[in-house]
Amino acid sequence: MSLPPEKASELKQIIHQQLLKMDVHGRIREVLAETIREELAPEHQQLSTEDLIRALRQRGIIDDVMKELKFVTDVNETERTSAPKPSTHFVDREPPVLKKTNIDPTRRYLYLQVLGGKAFLEHLQEPEPLPGQICSTFTLCLHFRNQRFRSKPVPCACEPDFQDGFLLEIHKDSLGDGSKMVDATTMLSICDPVHMVLIKTDTFGETTLVASYFLEWRSVLAAENGITNVAVELLGVGTESKVSVGVLNIRLEMYPQLNKTLSSEITSTQFTLERQKTAEKERLFLVYAKQWWREYLQIRPTHNTRLVKIFAQDENGVNRPVCSYVRPLRAGRLLDTPRQAARFVSVLGYERAAVIGGGGGKQEQWCTLLAFLCRNKGDCEDHANLLCSLLLGFGLEAFVCVGTKAKGVPHTWVMTYGSDGTITFWESLTGHRYIHRPINPDDPPLAEQPKPLYPYRTIGCIFNHEKFFANCQPTDAVEVCVFELHDESKWKPMSGEAIKSVCAPGATSSVPPSPPLCASTIDAAVTSNEIEVQLRILVSEHRKDLDLSTVWDDQLSYLLSPALAAYELERTTGVSVGNEEFQDAVRRAVPDGHTFKGFPIHFVHRNARRAFATCLRSPFCEEIICCRGDQVRLAVRVRVFAYPESACAVWIMFACKYRSVL
Repeated sequence: MSLPPEKASELKQIIHQQLLKMDVHGRIREVLAETIREELAPEHQQLSTEDLIRALRQRGIIDDVMKELKFVTDVNETERTSAPKPSTHFVDREPPVLKKTNIDPTRRYLYLQVLGGKAFLEHLQEPEPLPGQICSTFTLCLHFRNQRFRSKPVPCACEPDFQDGFLLEIHKDSLGDGSKMVDATTMLSICDPVHMVLIKTDTFGETTLVASYFLEWRSVLAAENGITNVAVELLGVGTESKVSVGVLNIRLEMYPQLNKTLSSEITSTQFTLERQKTAEKERLFLVYAKQWWREYLQIRPTHNTRLVKIFAQDENGVNRPVCSYVRPLRAGRLLDTPRQAARFVSVLGYERAAVIGGGGGKQEQWCTLLAFLCRNKGDCEDHANLLCSLLLGFGLEAFVCVGTKAKGVPHTWVMTYGSDGTITFWESLTGHRYIHRPINPDDPPLAEQPKPLYPYRTIGCIFNHEKFFANCQPTDAVEVCVFELHDESKWKPMSGEAIKSVCAPGATSSVPPSPPLCASTIDAAVTSNEIEVQLRILVSEHRKDLDLSTVWDDQLSYLLSPALAAYELERTTGVSVGNEEFQDAVRRAVPDGHTFKGFPIHFVHRNARRAFATCLRSPFCEEIICCRGDQVRLAVRVRVFAYPESACAVWIMFACKYRSVL
């Protein structure tokens, strides 16, 4: 059988890698030395190939190599002969086999390899994880030009064993000659960095943002052979943004190889020019912002107490204009409606940025979108920025509002400005929507005024990716606020050109490009089943400790499903449906003289033990789980609703029925 040249070279490469992996060359050298020493008489100076192969075979080295080589059968052949899958919901527990990526020969690629880490000193005393033991892990997330990648989780250690490769597509020239390969000079003008985010996941599944780094990849354009090795020092986040957390060894390689590399002087000059251009734009914007702020304070001296936020610090401690945190974001086919987008944002976890020490102060940290999505939780500002970006993507005129809630607690939420002038507030942490009808303070005392249902008290400013308005009405109370944005006596605007100079995509190298959303990797049916099984065990054990027997009613458990689906639909759309059918089914399932009790609860995590502990703190739920009586039957139903970025809404309902004994 003859192979085409490229297949033959590929096969040779695979065999070569396998031999290197098994250190076959070293073993052959040992056998060769031993054979010469033992079997050759002093007068013999030559050793034939046959002698060497015989010696290798006797020591079992050839057999070892043949065992290690795995020959893959034709995928289509196995698909044709495989047995049909059963109709039940089935998830293959085998780890997925990594498929080879087909490289388009007309496109340029950057192959980024992470070859281990070192000096992660916080984990210096970390013990070696035992086989099968759950341990804390590091995961590296990457974003480059609308492509996202995630490394395999590796155990946390002083020298974490990252061994991952990512193929990043750089550019295909779509102007003029479509098949023209982009050259090094053109690639030098592509200033998008590779955004790398390191996440730590503890043994309970809680995630922590460890580091966020922007990798300048274009140094590879001046490297010999188009390959360069970089040691990347990762710095911490928030209050630790000046502290080193570790070093990653990274290898960059261009595919296909460049015909002509650039000189290092050219690349360094380009980087210097870009830095100078960015610094100048940021300096001019800062000068403008200071002048604008002086004018705002001259309107009314009390304005200096209003929450007018022009700049905010990101996770790396870099001050950026707030408008740069919002960008119209289209979710593709992952989200269908603005209300579904609001529901998705609300199920991402809420966590205030950590503060070292007491005092109750709020740590300032607005995360970049990639850091927020990879960590799957963030502060109210992160939620509001994401929701505003998604609503802008759906074609609405949306703004992030900065103000306070009750007791003067700073807060951010989202507002949409309808074409008919309707003002709608969106609470990004809950998904709730409120129509704003301002109270007119000049109305007579007996005139009926609208009662605000929203929790917001004051509003200092609103902004999106193109506009910034500061509230200059006599009072900043939300309930009397009028959103006539074109009236400069009520809202002081910033120059759209000034905002565009520093916040438009590609305007400065300090504003990171927005990543796309990723589809969920959670199998909702399997996850629902797993949590339900764990909860049944926990309930049975809890009742056993109280000397109570546990009898489960599977039919009653199944009847709870429509209620959970209706609750999630109501959270998403605001419309309640299907309650009549659920009530009718329960009435038919509960015999005369029996009592039914049910308790629904909602979580945004998938930890069954944590959920059970929370449920027991509710007296209503505890009454059901610890139910005593005649003919007690228990039921539990779990329904997981998966959203993009593997966020999920988990609904749990506990129920019981028992004979009423008076």
